[in-house]
Amino acid sequence: QVQLVESGGGLVQPGGSLRLSCAASGSIRSIGAMAWYRQLPGKQRDLVASISSRGGTNYADSVKGRFTISRDNLKNTVYLQMDNLVPEDTAVYHCNAAIRSSGSYLNRDYWGQGTQVTVSS
Repeated sequence: QVQLVESGGGLVQPGGSLRLSCAASGSIRSIGAMAWYRQLPGKQRDLVASISSRGGTNYADSVKGRFTISRDNLKNTVYLQMDNLVPEDTAVYHCNAAIRSSGSYLNRDYWGQGTQVTVSS
């Protein structure tokens, strides 16, 4: 059973920083691309940043220059360093990963349960 567990959310003042972590566990054969999405109530889930298995990154325009995505392949973990946060960054952040579990020949999308990030003074 593969699962993704996020941590690191919370309340921060505008201009502050947070670091989100997402660790994959279970019977994992390999992990492809990993990503962070965010979602507001009643809205669709939007891509924030993604990172390929080789380290190539992609960011939403709204977070370029402020957020940094990284991964530790030995720990099966993806991180999102968020700096210079603004109230518009307030959302539930979900991690996503394309994972091939043991005994499988195909990647499957897995999602974490989400962690709340609130930017407010």
